[in-house]
Formats: sequence, C-alpha cells, structure tokens
Amino acid sequence: MRHAVLTAFILALTIPVALPADAGPIERACLSGGRKSANRALCGCIQRVADSTLSWSEQRRAAKFFSDPHKAQETRQSSNRKDEQFWRTYKSFGRTAESYCTG
Repeated sequence: MRHAVLTAFILALTIPVALPADAGPIERACLSGGRKSANRALCGCIQRVADSTLSWSEQRRAAKFFSDPHKAQETRQSSNRKDEQFWRTYKSFGRTAESYCTG
C-alpha cells in the first residue's frame, strides 16, 4: 500500500497539472514552451489546425521544435528529401495556424 501511494505521489509531481489530458502534442508543447502569449485558447487553436494539416508523426516531430528550436533550423537547412518535404508541410501548417488562430 505504501508503495502504491508513493508511486501515485511521484506520478502526480511529474505530470503537469496545467495541461489538458486530451491535448495533442502541439498543444502540450505550446503550453509548456514558456512563451508569455501561450494560453489554452491559442494553443488549442494551433492544435486543431495541426490535426487538420499534419499527420500524427508530423505533429510529434513539430512539437519538438518548441523545446529545441535548433531542430527546426536543422530541418529547414537539411538537404534530405524527407526533411525538405516535412519543412514544406510544416511551413504550410504555420501559415494556416497564424491566419486561423490570430485573426
């Protein structure tokens, strides 16, 4: 019993309370990215755009850009065909999210 309580306590400390349980990878990254303008409404909007424009694996890849912007730069400058294709898709997602979520 003590072990179960300790495990539950540790899990409670490691799971961010402010993030909605059903948030997608982009929304979670947006909310935990530390930007002052990030809020549930904006990050949720960006996630909805991601749901309609990016595959699940593309969303997971793009979410990493929030915590490591250098990954975005490496992807943008890559001469790898798959990276180039992803970057085009990601840029299109960004334009759509900007238009839809800030207008």
